[in-house]
Amino acid sequence: MKTVLFVLVSFLAVTALLSGIMLISNPDGKIMNLSVSLLEGTPFKDFTIPGVLLAVLVGGTNLLAVFFNLKRQAGRYNWALAGGIFITGWIIGQLILIGASHWLQAFYLVIGILVILIAYQLKGKWAV
Repeated sequence: MKTVLFVLVSFLAVTALLSGIMLISNPDGKIMNLSVSLLEGTPFKDFTIPGVLLAVLVGGTNLLAVFFNLKRQAGRYNWALAGGIFITGWIIGQLILIGASHWLQAFYLVIGILVILIAYQLKGKWAV
């Protein structure tokens, strides 16, 4: 389970950081085949702030989870748990603000839930 968790948080870190950087550098979203019209009815006029939030909260937290897992430090599962909570919250926020618009939302929601469950298990909070 440790390896599965490491692979999942590594995947989340890389994809969230790259996606966040792409959104920051191209706030119109075209580089990711997104339209600013997706943001109608949200507090955002373009993808800059969502890109920063994605890179920092989701990408940064999962990158710290990767780092602390490599170092085998005591709080490594807490960082993974936080990373799972952030990606799950990110996707739920997307679903609330813009609705379901792509299959990747379900994909990342499942990954987030898996990270939460595996990290919680590895913390020793429940036995399976």
